[in-house]
Amino acid sequence: MSERYEDTQIYRIRHSAAHIMAQAVLEFYPETKYTIGPPVENGFYYDFDLPQPITQEDLEKIEKRMRQIIAGGHVFQRKALSADEARQIFKDQPYKLELIDGLEKGGLDEYGNPLKEKPEISIYQHDTFTDLCRGPHVENTRQINPSAVKLMSIAGAYWRGDEKNKMLTRIYGTAWQKPDELKQYLQMLEEAKKRDHRKLGKDLDIFLFDDEVGPGLPLWMPNGGILIEELEKLAKEMEEKAGYSRVRTPNITKEDLFLRSGHLPYYAESMYPPMELEGVKYYIKPMNCPMHHKIFGARPRSYRDLPIRLAEYGTCYRYEKSGELFGLMRVRSMQMNDAHIYCAEEQFESEFMGVIDLYKKYFDLFGIDRYVMRLSLHAKAGLGKKYVDNERLWVKIEDMVRRAMQNGNVPFVEVENEAAFYGPKIDVQIWSAIGREFTLATNQVDFAVPERFDLKFTNKDGADEIPLCIHRAPLSTHERMIGFLIEHYAGAFPVWLAPEQARVIPITDGQNEYAAQVAAQLRAAGVRVSADLGGERMNAKIRSAQLMKVPYMLVVGANEADAGVVSLRMRDGSQQNNIPLAEFVTMVKEKIATRSSTL
Repeated sequence: MSERYEDTQIYRIRHSAAHIMAQAVLEFYPETKYTIGPPVENGFYYDFDLPQPITQEDLEKIEKRMRQIIAGGHVFQRKALSADEARQIFKDQPYKLELIDGLEKGGLDEYGNPLKEKPEISIYQHDTFTDLCRGPHVENTRQINPSAVKLMSIAGAYWRGDEKNKMLTRIYGTAWQKPDELKQYLQMLEEAKKRDHRKLGKDLDIFLFDDEVGPGLPLWMPNGGILIEELEKLAKEMEEKAGYSRVRTPNITKEDLFLRSGHLPYYAESMYPPMELEGVKYYIKPMNCPMHHKIFGARPRSYRDLPIRLAEYGTCYRYEKSGELFGLMRVRSMQMNDAHIYCAEEQFESEFMGVIDLYKKYFDLFGIDRYVMRLSLHAKAGLGKKYVDNERLWVKIEDMVRRAMQNGNVPFVEVENEAAFYGPKIDVQIWSAIGREFTLATNQVDFAVPERFDLKFTNKDGADEIPLCIHRAPLSTHERMIGFLIEHYAGAFPVWLAPEQARVIPITDGQNEYAAQVAAQLRAAGVRVSADLGGERMNAKIRSAQLMKVPYMLVVGANEADAGVVSLRMRDGSQQNNIPLAEFVTMVKEKIATRSSTL
């Protein structure tokens, strides 16, 4: 297992930088009420209830003051104290008083979630600043390199992430051990801006959002429709080879189904409110699994039938909070690469690892060479609230998943308190070509809900047995997968996936007829192609094709038309003149058929 982030020196640096930033903010704005300031991936933030708005320009003076504080060589001192002593220190800080109450009464963290055990209340002090904090921190501010710290941005954030609470001002910063690391990070961010799927998605006519349609509800343009179809085609081919059966289910269902599944008690806040018709409440479905359970249970099953693998590309709807929506990565309408595998306990390991192997095949295809398998476990304190209340089964199934991964020699890390409500899961973190991290696929084990639906099969001894159910989505949702792929490829998709695979460009209007004939032959061969027969000059047409990241540009002039050939200009700038059209067709068809990653 790798070292926990919380135990690293960079964590201490970032945590300490958050406190230093809070000190600087309070010096400039003494009436500020301060809340929490944790380290996060690549940096830190602090949430403030400020007496006035601040701007990006204000960050410069705050950052300058931070460098002065760092240079002061102040020691971080920890002190444990009682709740009453803490209240006296923070008597003018209402958010801190609320946190103290939670720590004293229920052992709650800063977001109101239960902690494994009641924590000791402690403060950290450096220079003139004191914060309610469990640490850890650097020993001295001089252990932070002032040239490796930078304040990045300002955002709004609800107190404790709850839309019902007050909107606070969140200041983000980043901190590293060396200035070169900061420089590399900033360069990565610049590249990420160029690859931002929200910008490229608009520029490449892939998707859009519209206020009249609603937030988090993407509209797919024709180019986006092609990407979806290609991914679905890929998944269907892979799943057919793996023995999946395809099903279809409706987009709405009666309330009773989700009461039976248990989703409503655990998941109601993420579901759209119900519609009431003829005295019956209906919900738009947020997931497919209860309906798949109905299909499995529709007729008697024998151990000879198992495993049964039901797959569906159903559209689901989830009411994600407005502040959490983010392009295609967090939406309210999603098309899921969903499937449920019903199996006997002795079949579990092979079925579970079959899904893991499917992940790996997709990662190889898309050139994803950096990923982490994360075993998400339950927390005993959440039983009956966040998780199904059966500690014995939790421990048993988590151990089954752990053994399967170990037997398959698949590296993984374990994370507590992130399981699904009905069982443990493997979540897959992947990194794009520029190092941006995404949570993509999931492989979940459900040991609870099949019993709620009275699902059973007749085992070899003639007795009824409850199957295990594996929920899996190796390609995530189309929305998140396409958002990832846009950034991973910077919009320059491999030929098989590219919405437009070739564009024929005549040098003059005199070759328009030949250009149209070339396009027709390519189209007949199954190539997605267009002919640019507009009045612009050739160079402008080439530029237009390059902006749309078309893999192949076929330039045809009088000589090409006379000889029945094309001059090939590739997206990467390489060229090859006078290629027989039949030769090009053979080459591009092979690239598409093999889903090649090269031009």
